[in-house]
Amino acid sequence: MENPVELLGGFSLRLLREMGGMAVMFVQAMLYTFKPPFRFRLLLKQMEFIGVKSTLVVLLTGLFSGMVLALQGYYGFRKFGGESLLGATVALSLVRELGPVLTGLMVTARAGSAIAAELGTMRVTEQIDALWAMAVNPVHYLVMPRIWAGILMLPLLTILADVIGILGGYFVGVILLKINAGIFVAKMRALVELSDILNGLYKSFVFGALLTLIGCYKGYHARGGAEGVGRATTEAVVISSISILVGDYILTSLLFS
Repeated sequence: MENPVELLGGFSLRLLREMGGMAVMFVQAMLYTFKPPFRFRLLLKQMEFIGVKSTLVVLLTGLFSGMVLALQGYYGFRKFGGESLLGATVALSLVRELGPVLTGLMVTARAGSAIAAELGTMRVTEQIDALWAMAVNPVHYLVMPRIWAGILMLPLLTILADVIGILGGYFVGVILLKINAGIFVAKMRALVELSDILNGLYKSFVFGALLTLIGCYKGYHARGGAEGVGRATTEAVVISSISILVGDYILTSLLFS
């Protein structure tokens, strides 16, 4: 049986090595942004894949999250006559937390896994080595467009999730539960500030960078054939999801303190 101290030390070293590797890859991708050739077509392709093709799942997630929030909030507020606060509660919950977090998790599940699988397959089939042989930098060609696509598209998807979630909450609260529409909207307008919306969008920028960076890193360094690609994809999704949740706590403590 291995010494627990050795296990902890080995885990810590692996964690630091991976974090350092991701940091180096991110800095390289940002520096290559300003280095020709500028492959705008690749960026647009990744924006379509990460953003446009994730729209449906994000809309469905936002819609039912807003509806559930309104339903549960109504039964809680009814106990002390606070039904008028339902609109503001739904809106604040979505724009501050649930909008960016759920959007990040959904895009991780759909696009982050695909990024890791695609780059992992390219690694084990030596296509990345072929790019080097053709004097094409793989980080510039493969990683940089994906990271920027995530950074640009996550805030837009978050806005969609926020809007559709608030509409879902309005439908449940006003149409189904018969809360006065004027009070619902007035409380929401009075209590939701621009800073709440902007801070939620700041989170989505970070989450977009995190999920694409982790997916690219895990796929880029995949080893061991088909099994290695599957392992890299699983690790990318798990690490990205945990990073989004941990990052959400850190950003919330910094932005809303």
